[in-house]
Amino acid sequence: MTAQASGTSDRRQVAAKIAPFIIVTLAGIAVRTPMAAAYPIAGLLLFLWVVTDALMLSLVARSSGKPEWSAVLGVLAGASFTVGLALPSPLRRALLEMPILAVTMATVILGHVAWGTARASRAMNREDVDRKERLVSAASEFIPPALARLAVAEIAVIHMALFRWGGSADVPANTRAFTYHKHLTPMCATLLILSAIEIAAYHLLLGHWSRTATVVMFIVSDVGFVYLVGLIKSFRFSPVLLTPEGVRVRVGFLIDQLVPLEAIAAVEGRFTGEEVRDADTLNAALLA
Repeated sequence: MTAQASGTSDRRQVAAKIAPFIIVTLAGIAVRTPMAAAYPIAGLLLFLWVVTDALMLSLVARSSGKPEWSAVLGVLAGASFTVGLALPSPLRRALLEMPILAVTMATVILGHVAWGTARASRAMNREDVDRKERLVSAASEFIPPALARLAVAEIAVIHMALFRWGGSADVPANTRAFTYHKHLTPMCATLLILSAIEIAAYHLLLGHWSRTATVVMFIVSDVGFVYLVGLIKSFRFSPVLLTPEGVRVRVGFLIDQLVPLEAIAAVEGRFTGEEVRDADTLNAALLA
């Protein structure tokens, strides 16, 4: 009975996160119809109401109790920003012709930014958590926590790839590090060189066919190249750690899993194919 209730709760949480995107997308399509263009004020007010209602209901569904007023302010600011950004030209002109509504939406957005800035400043000044968690807490004052964690992780990878070229590995106090990067880096460096050659070839070929496709490929391939550089460098900065709590299995920024000491029954050096492919096995071997 408990498992069934937990499954229902998980599905409700997933639906609460996905449904607003679907509703807002459909509403954005609807305000671009000829009927919305013929009645811009009605279309504007209806679009604002649908977006606000969808985001507010999602907040209520995801909250275990009464939502905090700061979260409500964030929803109102998010709805105002989304509407202002997604309005087509006829509805945008209607919004500019209603200065009271435009000023109200701008005030809500600025209020959320000001309040979030104050809370983010307090989060960054905390000393009882590490720097990454402080960044996530600060960013969560402006954007959803899941998106904040993703943004911080992306920034960390890009910073490592472009700016972190020296320094010691990330080894906390009272831990012992076991390196593995010397085994992985040569093969990954070979893949990096092959990727650079492949990127150049694709750019030359696509340049004779489509300028738009060339720009898209340039963005995608270069971002992938930067990520591969960051992955190779993260092998050295993230060794496997033996901690007082257990073994912290790390493979660059791909895997970071703590195995408690009491969960270790034996240490073996050989594994069968069935054991490696088992769903309960943590396979941290890359390029094996």
